Amino acid sequence: MATNYLKINPDDNVAVAISPLAKGEIVSVDGVNITINEDIPAGHKFALSVISENQNVIKYGYPIGHSLVNAKAGDWMSDKNIKTNLAGLLDYTYEPKLVELPAASEKRTFKGYVRKNGNVGVRNEIWVIPTVGCVNGIVNQIVDALKAETKCEGVDAIVAFPHNYGCSQLGEDHENTKKVLRNMVHHPNAGGILVVGLGCENNQPDIFREFCGEFDESRVKFMVAQKVEGDEVPTGLAIARELYNQAKQDVRVDVPLSKLKVGLKCGGSDGFSGITANPLLGVFSDYIVAQGGVSVLTEVPEMFGAETILMNRCENKERFNETVSLINDFKNYFLSHGEPVGENPSPGNKAGGISTLEEKALGCTQKCGKSIVRAVLRYGDRIEKCGLNLLEAPGNDLVASTALASAGCQIVLFTTGRGTPFGTFVPTMKVSTNSNLAKNKPTWIDFNAGVLVEDKPMADVHAEFVDYIIRVASGEKVNNEKKGYREIAIFKTGVTL
Repeated sequence: MATNYLKINPDDNVAVAISPLAKGEIVSVDGVNITINEDIPAGHKFALSVISENQNVIKYGYPIGHSLVNAKAGDWMSDKNIKTNLAGLLDYTYEPKLVELPAASEKRTFKGYVRKNGNVGVRNEIWVIPTVGCVNGIVNQIVDALKAETKCEGVDAIVAFPHNYGCSQLGEDHENTKKVLRNMVHHPNAGGILVVGLGCENNQPDIFREFCGEFDESRVKFMVAQKVEGDEVPTGLAIARELYNQAKQDVRVDVPLSKLKVGLKCGGSDGFSGITANPLLGVFSDYIVAQGGVSVLTEVPEMFGAETILMNRCENKERFNETVSLINDFKNYFLSHGEPVGENPSPGNKAGGISTLEEKALGCTQKCGKSIVRAVLRYGDRIEKCGLNLLEAPGNDLVASTALASAGCQIVLFTTGRGTPFGTFVPTMKVSTNSNLAKNKPTWIDFNAGVLVEDKPMADVHAEFVDYIIRVASGEKVNNEKKGYREIAIFKTGVTL
């Protein structure tokens, strides 16, 4: 490591400690010697010059808030002395800054499952999905029985996806549940799906079946528990067994990387997130777009403070207006519940070196590289356009990851500086921002981007990352799959009856 600090942008008035800095230590920044005035943890910021009270603190070349104190060069700049500049709604002007990236010269492939409608899955799994939380126990028993009987031989997994919804919901809240479950029915990572209903719920099975539209009826089956005489578990098991016997005949074939759709997500961020893992995902996002594929960025609240960067990368005024609505509608959602729009980052983020939502957003949005925004999706929408998409969803890890998978992403790429074991209903690949996390949590972390601050070139790390993603898309399991950590979480917006 050449230095123990990093000044990210020439206009910055703070730098980031790559390793812990001790009080009294002297660092040389831009030819100026700076004495560190207090111990500074790795990932945290220190002032490069005098920063007066109410003066903006600059990182990534943008304000991340304003100083609450008169700081000297070498002072620790943390959430204790930096305050957000965010407040309420803003008016925006479209000032396009579009970068047309060249198409990839080398066309890569992976081995996937081509479905009847032409969509491609990276897994061949059996899913049992309840229309309502009342039948969660039934779907779990069906899955347990089928797994015991088959040992999952010939398929990638057999999974139940219990949830709490499907009844006592109204309006948009109920529609959100229906859309996510419908999108799971259509997801190509499943070779067979059994939908289990109760019969008296708001999400009526017959109406939900019609809501799903056209689907492969040989691969998707329905069972209504109240219509089954006697014990419904053996009946469900017989249907699931039929789906399993069909799915295990499926084989992987070579398909172009243009068929890959990846979700971009971060959680439990630290001061290295915007330096290592998120920029790595940004390079990959541009790469997959150049291959003709899709990348999807979500976590709308974590765009606040960096939203103009995305707005000015919109392909046209229509896409710009959709992005403005995406941002302001989510701000209104906060304000309507009496919550400030800048009430973030989380305690874990702060401990890792992130002081304000703007700072987190400027790191977060790096996950989508420099590509042009081609589409804006509302919650529950499905991907229709290649290239970079923006998706409406909150920052919550499981809700946002479920939304990405629901939109049609076959894999979620999840960067983290704090670590997390969870996974949604598609492979959820954890990319660590620092090497200590990768070393300490090898059963959580799938790829270590921390080497980027250990003098390993981005080009080399990205090449390894691409190869790894292709292996995962071709069947290699990530840690959440190995552990069986598979869940869904649906965005709750309305009253419960």
